[in-house]
Amino acid sequence: MPRRRSSSSSSSTGSATPASTPRNRTPQPVRIRRRTFGDFVKAFFAFVALAVLVVGVPGALAVAVGWPLPSGMPKVEWLQQPITTGTFLHILTVIVWLAWAQFTACVLVEIKAAVSGIGVPGRVPGAGPSQILARQLVAALLLVGATAASLTPGLSQIGQHSLDGNQRGTVAAAQQTPGLFAQQQEQAASTAAALAEQASQAASHADAQGGSTAKSDDTKYYRIQPPEGRHHDSLWEIAERHLGDGRRYKEIFELNKDRVQPDGSKLSEASLIRPGWIMEMPGDARGGDLVEMPEAPASPGQQQVHDYGRTGDHAQGGDHAQGGGQQGGASQVSLPEQRPAPDQQPSHQQPSHQQQATAASQETSFGLPTALIGAPLLAAGLLGALGRRRRQALWQSAFGAVGGRRGMEPPTPTGDAADAQDALLVGADPEGVRLLDRSLRGLAASLGAESRPLPTAYAAWLGGNGDLHLQLAQPSGNPPAPWQLGQDQTFWMLARSDAEGYEDTDAAAPYPGLVSLGTMDDSRLLLNLESVPGIVSLSGSEADRAAVFASVAAELATNGWSDRMTITLVGFGEDLTPLAPNRLRHIDGIDDLVETMEAETRQRRGALGAAGHDSVLTGRTGPAQHTRWAPHLVLLAAEPSAEDAMKLAELAADASRLGIGYLVGTDSGDLPGAAWEMEVTGEGKLLAPLLGLELDAQLLPVPLQRAVVELFVESDPEREPQGPATAPPFLVDISEQGRPAVYARLVGPYEIIGLDTPDGDRSALLHEALALLLLHREGVHPRVLSSALWPRGVTDDVREALLERLRAWLGTDPDGAPRLKTDSTGRLTLAKSVVSDLDVLRSLYHEATQGRGVDSRAVRGRLLTDALVLVRGPLLADRPEGRYRWLTHEIIDAQLPLLVADIGLALSEFHLVKDRAEKAIEALNAALNSAPGDERLWHELLRATHATGDTARLQALAADLISRSGARGLPPRTEALLDELLPTWRDGVAAVG
Repeated sequence: MPRRRSSSSSSSTGSATPASTPRNRTPQPVRIRRRTFGDFVKAFFAFVALAVLVVGVPGALAVAVGWPLPSGMPKVEWLQQPITTGTFLHILTVIVWLAWAQFTACVLVEIKAAVSGIGVPGRVPGAGPSQILARQLVAALLLVGATAASLTPGLSQIGQHSLDGNQRGTVAAAQQTPGLFAQQQEQAASTAAALAEQASQAASHADAQGGSTAKSDDTKYYRIQPPEGRHHDSLWEIAERHLGDGRRYKEIFELNKDRVQPDGSKLSEASLIRPGWIMEMPGDARGGDLVEMPEAPASPGQQQVHDYGRTGDHAQGGDHAQGGGQQGGASQVSLPEQRPAPDQQPSHQQPSHQQQATAASQETSFGLPTALIGAPLLAAGLLGALGRRRRQALWQSAFGAVGGRRGMEPPTPTGDAADAQDALLVGADPEGVRLLDRSLRGLAASLGAESRPLPTAYAAWLGGNGDLHLQLAQPSGNPPAPWQLGQDQTFWMLARSDAEGYEDTDAAAPYPGLVSLGTMDDSRLLLNLESVPGIVSLSGSEADRAAVFASVAAELATNGWSDRMTITLVGFGEDLTPLAPNRLRHIDGIDDLVETMEAETRQRRGALGAAGHDSVLTGRTGPAQHTRWAPHLVLLAAEPSAEDAMKLAELAADASRLGIGYLVGTDSGDLPGAAWEMEVTGEGKLLAPLLGLELDAQLLPVPLQRAVVELFVESDPEREPQGPATAPPFLVDISEQGRPAVYARLVGPYEIIGLDTPDGDRSALLHEALALLLLHREGVHPRVLSSALWPRGVTDDVREALLERLRAWLGTDPDGAPRLKTDSTGRLTLAKSVVSDLDVLRSLYHEATQGRGVDSRAVRGRLLTDALVLVRGPLLADRPEGRYRWLTHEIIDAQLPLLVADIGLALSEFHLVKDRAEKAIEALNAALNSAPGDERLWHELLRATHATGDTARLQALAADLISRSGARGLPPRTEALLDELLPTWRDGVAAVG
């Protein structure tokens, strides 16, 4: 299994220069404190309280009230008697007896857990406050007992809840209740420190008495300390204190991995350690709280150290069980093992899209924003949302008026916006998004079919080979096929080849809160923000944090693996709203946020209870899966005050169950209630030492934010037109003298006139490249061209070879100028002598409606007729399967039918003015062949048919329209028009019915 990387190599000597401690965890020395008089006073009062509650209460009830229940079977007459004071007291006595029994059970559970010294105390059903009180009283009593030292592992769990169905690791559980049991945790820490000191003294005494001189006797050990306040021990801090360099934590990990700990579990992840565990230390370790293995252990603590020292690789035969430390559930994110590809590709084959994106992030010669090129899922979401926005603007404009309107030709981006659009086209991985969405929904559908709940998933990893690894909060059994178990019980894995077999399903999106944070060892991490058991904090400079927040907000707003969600932005992101106005919501202040989230938390708790669900995950697999439980993710960029932070911590304590997630920025790196803490550095690294993560962060810096937002603002359907209608990007000479040297027919079957057919093996690739250039007369970036032709990546030499062949195939004009050129921005453009029928079609319509046809009716009719003749079918009608996938990013599939409909409508109007209804009907039918779904054409066809005066013909057309409408029925405007032109049309429908 690949191990996590460190920022630098480990030091091998104890004199290494200490590294700076991670900002998101401040090391605190363990205080060694002996029992004080105050501890004995607390223990005395705890004993008195336990005696009163456990013994005194039942004694008082027995003496004062007696047996409250009837001595025999109640009769019917008993139910008809009036309720007296005595009856009420007996009922109250029964309630008190039940409360006493519950509290006594809590005391017994806590005593058993403390004495056993293993694990977290069990949870007594419905006994929350009672068990907390029992826990504190038992802890105060036992901490001063004669066997307090031997009880350390059990006492280290004070204040940590064991949650049924969603067990969490020690660190996460303690962090969910910041400061709630600080006093007890401090006492437990002091007891553990006293144990270490006692073991150290015993070992020294044994050496003084002539103990063994074996090398194992000189080995030093360290016992993991219980939480102290908000501080939790970590291998990094242990290495910092005792080895002088936190980066040497890997040495401690290698010495101890997969060795059985006192509680029976094993260390398998550097980020997952538990109080009471024992760590063997390197030989140069120094520090007062280290112990050496005693030859003859006398105390339970010394016995544990002694037993642990006798285990290891030599005792286990080198058999390192995987995942032993995660049997109780994962509370951290770890890198999955990568499954090698079944067929290793030779070095000359194409790299994967992930490898292409990584290489692209290193390339700056083309001047495109590397942040978007290296973020394939974010780029795909933004590109898809931008395409939908442009189509919406196009349709909204098209149905507003006929001819000369804004929207038929969206404005061409320039400057930074153009570079951002090219970066989106290069970096986007829509196929990866599609597979991720289908895989997750397919998993939800399979679990629903088996009546199994969705497991809580902390993260998803997309491997460099395309495999998907889902990391679960706890083991959840075997996954449904074709999913498989991963490296341990907390990983479910789906191979890319199996994911490609998934079809679309109507299952609700199971994990819409997944969002990309960055890459690590060629794997991309998607953190599930709505499942984190508490707040995720992010520290770092304000600018670096802002880049992370913007990236998270943009991907959540536009991703393709969610249905609905609300994203609340606080302290930033007001300008990001155009990306997704229906999802993004901006709030100015934290006070408003707290008030809003308190109300929503109450509402969601009530809704879950009323629906009988434990969490939103069970709600997403039921009958109401599409109407409830959309996530609400809060992104708070500015650090809240201490008071506000505590309020947010209280709200976040139960947020993961409710589908609410919090990502909060902090300057200090120490945020109350933070379950997971991360830091972004100026070098673009996202660090989380306690989670074992060091990612190349996914960022969206401010200049790039502005460029992306500009693309969306320019495409806003509600935006008022700026100036006259936009002309086509390329107008051709439609006179006899304007015959092109190369003519490509794209509207219908693809044909090229004026060029020889290229070599058979490369013909399809050259044809596709030329089609892309013809559809973008403004120019195409070379990286955009290569990513369109090779979506999974290509090397520079292959791209350059293609461009040379394309130049040679297109040739030169008579004046020697090449027909494939490069403009000042480095983009590829075609000479004016290379023309497509789409260019001619746009030019004819533009000239007819905004040029010479405006002043000459005869010219307008001729131009419109010539334009309609060019329409031979849909765009690139015979394109081979698997190619031209870049067309999904384009809006030409929406532009062309609207353009054809506009031509048909204009020509119909031209004929109807002269009462040539048949000619108008002929033009409209020709347009309907290419734009059958355009409601405007059907309306004009109804009017033209009505103008013929043939009622039977109009009735037949109405019947055809009704049959086409299906179960949805006719649109309201069509019904209104039929009421006007054919009042009896409804009778015909009734007769047919």
